Amino acid sequence: MVHADASNFDEGVTKEDAYEQVLLQAEGLFYDQRNWQPLQRSGSAVARLSVSTCAQQPRFYVLDPSAAKPQLILGPFQGKVACQIIAFGRGVCGVAAASQATQLVQDVEQFPGHIACDSESKSEIVVPIVAKKDGEKKVVAIIDVDCAELNGFDAVDKKNLEQLAELIGKSCDW
Repeated sequence: MVHADASNFDEGVTKEDAYEQVLLQAEGLFYDQRNWQPLQRSGSAVARLSVSTCAQQPRFYVLDPSAAKPQLILGPFQGKVACQIIAFGRGVCGVAAASQATQLVQDVEQFPGHIACDSESKSEIVVPIVAKKDGEKKVVAIIDVDCAELNGFDAVDKKNLEQLAELIGKSCDW
């Protein structure tokens, strides 16, 4: 069992070390848990511990199974008001979902079609969660993290959030 105190970092811990601890904690939290909702809640909490200090609470969007065209709907999260529905290909989240590729945006004002759900957002990282569904790999959700500063995320965030997304993708029954 992973205890909440496992997420407290000592001063001087590098971002890489923090992510390593967070990913180990996530593996423990996700063990033998197949439901995507608790995993997203836990994933959001552990992701918040590791990403940049300027980052807001991570949001998860999940594939809307009832929609005629592919779209994402806001999953469970705690934080500021967020967009409820995002079409594939629209905004940073929709582009990440449609392309199945992480979007690391250092200045959201420079991203064509950026959706400004939060006026404080200056940079953003969106990581697709891909899982096998009906025999093929499909985007089933995304992790969306905004930052109130320009250049808020880097390659370390990208690599480790992609590892978290992979862990969530294989840990859930989508």
